[in-house]
Amino acid sequence: MEKTDVVAALAALAQDNRLDIFRLLVEAGPEGMPAGAVATALDLAPNTLTFHFDRLRTAGLVTVRRDGRSMIYAAQYETMNSLLGYLTDNCCGGVQCTPAVECKPVRKRAKIPA
Repeated sequence: MEKTDVVAALAALAQDNRLDIFRLLVEAGPEGMPAGAVATALDLAPNTLTFHFDRLRTAGLVTVRRDGRSMIYAAQYETMNSLLGYLTDNCCGGVQCTPAVECKPVRKRAKIPA
């Protein structure tokens, strides 16, 4: 994956609605989801959704196909995996990486009445 493609993909994902859309499509699997189902699941207006789909398609992160009257969007796993590969290509300087230690969330202290 070329650096310009990486920048385009990261720019497309650097918006909360588009990130939610992409994650939902990844979860949906290779068969994808109709645009209406994505709009319902994420409570997004159809015209807003079209804009976000276009940005994700331009970055190569999603594909679209027509099924009757529905537009079915699906994650592009090859692009996603290439992006992850690019980001982790030189991880740990070529040395076997040590698994990250799982951290527990910080407990919030109860407020003490004054």
